[in-house]
Amino acid sequence: MKSFKNNIEIVGAREKNLKSIDISIPKGKITVVTGVSGSGKSALVFDTIAAESQLQLNKTYSSFIRHRLPHYGEPEVDAIENLSVAIIIDQKRIGGNARSTVGTITDIYSLLRLLFSRRGKPFVGYSKVFSFNNPEGMCPKCDGLGIINKIDIERLIDQQKSLNEGAIKFPTFRPGQFRWKRYVSTGLFDNDKKIKDYTEEEWDTLLYKKGFKPPNPTDEWPPTSEYEGIIPRIERSFLKKETKSAKTYKDAINYVVTEGICPLCNGGRLNQEVLECKINDKNIADCSKMQVNNLIDFISTINSSSDTVEKALIERLEDLISIGLGYLSLDRDTSSLSGGESQRIKMVRQLGSSLTDITYILDEPSIGLHPHDICRIKDFLKKLRDKGNTVIIVEHDPDIIKIADYIIDMGPEAGTKGGRVVYEGDLKGLEEADTLTAKFLNQSSALKEKVRKPGAWFNIKNASLHNLKDINVKIPKKVMIVVTGVAGSGKSTLINQVFTRYFPETIVIDQKGIQGTKRSNIATYSGILDIIRKLFADKNNVSISLFSFNSEGACPECNGLGKIYTDMAFMDTVTSVCEACQGDRFNDEAIQYKYQGKNIAEVLKMTVDEAIVFFSHEKILSSLKALSDVGIGYITLGQTLDTLSGGELQRVKLATELENSGNIYVLDEPTTGLHMSDIEQLNHIFNRLVDQGNTVIVIEHNLDIISKADWIIDLGPGAGEEGGRVIFEGCPREIIKNGESSFTGKYLREYIKT
Repeated sequence: MKSFKNNIEIVGAREKNLKSIDISIPKGKITVVTGVSGSGKSALVFDTIAAESQLQLNKTYSSFIRHRLPHYGEPEVDAIENLSVAIIIDQKRIGGNARSTVGTITDIYSLLRLLFSRRGKPFVGYSKVFSFNNPEGMCPKCDGLGIINKIDIERLIDQQKSLNEGAIKFPTFRPGQFRWKRYVSTGLFDNDKKIKDYTEEEWDTLLYKKGFKPPNPTDEWPPTSEYEGIIPRIERSFLKKETKSAKTYKDAINYVVTEGICPLCNGGRLNQEVLECKINDKNIADCSKMQVNNLIDFISTINSSSDTVEKALIERLEDLISIGLGYLSLDRDTSSLSGGESQRIKMVRQLGSSLTDITYILDEPSIGLHPHDICRIKDFLKKLRDKGNTVIIVEHDPDIIKIADYIIDMGPEAGTKGGRVVYEGDLKGLEEADTLTAKFLNQSSALKEKVRKPGAWFNIKNASLHNLKDINVKIPKKVMIVVTGVAGSGKSTLINQVFTRYFPETIVIDQKGIQGTKRSNIATYSGILDIIRKLFADKNNVSISLFSFNSEGACPECNGLGKIYTDMAFMDTVTSVCEACQGDRFNDEAIQYKYQGKNIAEVLKMTVDEAIVFFSHEKILSSLKALSDVGIGYITLGQTLDTLSGGELQRVKLATELENSGNIYVLDEPTTGLHMSDIEQLNHIFNRLVDQGNTVIVIEHNLDIISKADWIIDLGPGAGEEGGRVIFEGCPREIIKNGESSFTGKYLREYIKT
């Protein structure tokens, strides 16, 4: 193969549905890989390019280190040349424990600590004492967490009962159990006396006292033991550390324990001496609680002879603003960040890097962003490229596609009908190409011609959770409502938290994983596998369990998994296709029986759309057509749920609701992972649900979805403290007249013009 130093050369890529494709990707440029959902974009970018880069990089480490790094399988490809180190900026939530914050994950808090160690008065020590993760700085009551667990006495103790009647409502403290015996055998209490009748002294002893031997215990009391009240005993046994008991009684603990702000540090995480150190009357905890843009204003007021630290801090904080995260505060737990916010935090960390000639791979950076914020992301992507890096983006958003130096369009369709390169070149060439992407890029946009008129309403009054400003909102029933606004404006708070609390009957169709194992697949989740197994059993006059890979029909080598997992101790776990069944999951006996010329393994390899042609059973067809209607007809019946994307999982759930009526449905950013052609189909599904008498509430930024709404609720005007207000309520045609005060109105007006 001839080598071109300026291109990443890929030859014979066959991962997943890729049809042995050859492709050149220019280095030092922005390349966008687009195409319909399931066309092979991720297979090319993540499963081939990123996997090979990570695999080769990991091989440079010792086996001990490799075992602790993410594991990547070897991609199905003939050759990849001129590949540079790849950094993947994906949407996986950063997660982390309670000690991980926006400030610590971005290293901005380290600069803030340095600032206070130099400028703070009175001087209390060097940078490390301002760390809530350091014993010298952390609050002694909450150990630097800012919160404490408090036991709800009302939930723990039934004061209408005696100890013998089971007054202590916690497992192992109930009558006859071993911890209960430690109280009734003390001789300190009348075990038949109602708790409500206890003296103040008895109440205090029962709950809090410890560290003494009861003077007159019964024979059941362990002679060497000291007394310990219920509260310190529960704290020691269940709250202070992760014990086996804490895991066993997790639900009971969650019922009696509530989280509260630490009363000593007031949530500041640090000890009192450190919190006394201030700059312009603000301590470091005060600064961490500020919204990023407000923190910049505060730091700008600091007058000092040497402002190197201040400049560095402002520069890093402005990086957060530049990618639309100016509404965050440095003390925000990373575990509370959305996938899109997590991805943008990862982006910020790369801006400070001095590395060049890196391949940055991004998965839909437009997700979770209003068109107003996408402008900032475009600038960030250009900065990465201009530093001498290669940027490869999997994306559907037209605004991101338009900044690409090079575009690869995958297709022509999804699943087995995809996996080919249908176009490669610049934007002008794509606009003239005969592909689905080109068709929708060139398609003119229009508002919904006939909107449904609201007849009845859901009323929310005085909503003030998080950044919501005591707002009143009327949400119409039995229409399609789109709730929009810039990232951080309060959309999810209003709908996912406030609305669902007011109306608990709401069905939230989210992108979270469906509970199950690596054995769960589309056929089992939709309920059609049992019917299919019965068809096979009746046709061949054999046991139905023979057609289950979880039972009699399982391959004996892989136990019905289709794969063999080999733990190599300090080396990567090796995953290989089972040689006995070749990944089919069934044993030889099950495979020999057929239905309409196909065995059970061949049926499970069919796509949803292929199965619609194959089957005639009414219940099977009903489920399959629903899956096809929501745009996932390319998925095979045997594809396991743990391999589906968030957007695919959301559509699987949506498929089960298509025939229902009288419900309230909430969908949060359902266009995630969807091509423009898929979004058109999604709009049809929403209208179908509404026509059946349902209320559909969609939290969304996508302008095509917004333009097809019956009713729009726009929150803002900005994010965080600058958001939380209702900017607009009404139909799409009215909001485009409101462009001066509404970012959504402004961008929707421009979208309709194009």
